[in-house]
Amino acid sequence: MKLLMLGGTEFVGRAITEDALARGWEVTVFHRGRHAPAPGTRALHGDRTAPGGLAALSEGRWDLVVDTWGGAPTAVRDSARLLGGRAGRYVYISSRSVYAYPAPAGQTEDGLLVDGSADAASTAYAEDKRGGELAALDAFADRALLVRAGLILGPYENVGRLPWWLNRIARGGPVLAPGPRDLPIQYIDVRDLARWTLDAAGAGLGGPYNLVAPVGHATMGTLLDACAAVTGGAADLRWTDPAAILAAGVEPWTELPVWLPGDESYDHMFGGDVTRALETGLRCRPVAETVADTWAWLCSLGGRAPQRPDRPAPGLDAEREAALLGL
Repeated sequence: MKLLMLGGTEFVGRAITEDALARGWEVTVFHRGRHAPAPGTRALHGDRTAPGGLAALSEGRWDLVVDTWGGAPTAVRDSARLLGGRAGRYVYISSRSVYAYPAPAGQTEDGLLVDGSADAASTAYAEDKRGGELAALDAFADRALLVRAGLILGPYENVGRLPWWLNRIARGGPVLAPGPRDLPIQYIDVRDLARWTLDAAGAGLGGPYNLVAPVGHATMGTLLDACAAVTGGAADLRWTDPAAILAAGVEPWTELPVWLPGDESYDHMFGGDVTRALETGLRCRPVAETVADTWAWLCSLGGRAPQRPDRPAPGLDAEREAALLGL
């Protein structure tokens, strides 16, 4: 298989690239040159947002294109149109954010979607992702696979959610743990996303698929307990009632990464139906494996994970945490 990876040097793109290389595929990575691609790939350089930025893709044929773009849909539109006659299939890594808010628990791929346009300039994340979907469908029709991922964790994470928890828990002492302990959460390990995506594309699947682990795969408790175990067990997890956290003005998801209280935002993010993905081969590794491998990767970087410049670094200030815990 000949894969053209649009991006491919960070997080999701990197994981997909490495999975393809492990399969013995021939991988071309098209990127801006800001980060080194995985060894064994062929690199082409260009900026999709600049005039003439796709020139390096004017020639060549590929069995599969994978695109992780999250900005203006016009970049997906222009790439897909350019490659429509020279690529077999097009995979767009989308997001469950394309569902109109608030999506009910049990939301399938047939749910109500936000408005989007393939011709739009960048507006908001959900609308941009929906516009990217429409751009891929316009150029590739039933040869387009739309991977609607939820929360993504694992090695190479450059958003900072799991790395923050690992570093905080590694410092030890009393740790504010947002309850309830048994609150189910939904995420996908980036390597499981990569494996399913390439398997599905190889099998000729098309259309939208929700891609997260099934409800019940993980809870806040299993996630933070795994963090405590892998970092040495010196932390004292203090499980705290959600009402107390919210009353103190702490922002779910940003100041306490991954966590959401049990309201409509929780159902929207952590209540997705993944039957289609499970029936087509999705397998999700244990929580402890995701956490341990992310910790090993983080340690290899001296504890400092890369941080996307377009995303604020998550985490709760130490003084606010101590005040909430009455320390």
